[in-house]
Amino acid sequence: MSKPRNVKSYGQAAADAHERRQDYLSPPDMERLLTSAKKGRHGIRDQLLLMMMYRHGLRVSEATALRRADADLSQARIWISRLKNGLSVEQPVSGDELRALRRWLAKRNDALPWLFISERQQPLTRQAVNYIVATAGDRAGLGHVNPHMLRHSCGFALANRGHDLRLIQDYLGHRDPRHTAHYTRTAARRFDNLW
Repeated sequence: MSKPRNVKSYGQAAADAHERRQDYLSPPDMERLLTSAKKGRHGIRDQLLLMMMYRHGLRVSEATALRRADADLSQARIWISRLKNGLSVEQPVSGDELRALRRWLAKRNDALPWLFISERQQPLTRQAVNYIVATAGDRAGLGHVNPHMLRHSCGFALANRGHDLRLIQDYLGHRDPRHTAHYTRTAARRFDNLW
């Protein structure tokens, strides 16, 4: 005689499918992370890296692929080349981000094409970015923080500011709106003034 299998009801399976732990940082947590990154050995570079990953919703590979030529400082714009067949676009660079970018470029005395380089004059690796983000998260007392959390933090911040799904989809370079819908469906602001 076989044991009965533990089969979930349709309702239970549907509820579990929507369970998700918080995999993003709030704007105040992002400020703590950026302040923490600035305190490291390569603080100017690290803070800019994390700020750009957050503000532009960059994947690690997109951040490490950025080149100096992608940044147009005179127009305060940066070209974001998306991976995974995403929509590549030019995005604005805000004032504090532009100042951080200028500080970082003024500090460099090389002619290398990459925007983010290591002390060995090579483009940053995925492992280096993981380490920079995790170290800043630990130093800020945020626990385990990984680079993709910064991309999610961007999406949730934009949704909480009330931006529509299509704008966020284009900004993050998503081809499929289902990848963006999570941000707008779970935005806290969406439930404001219900009562």
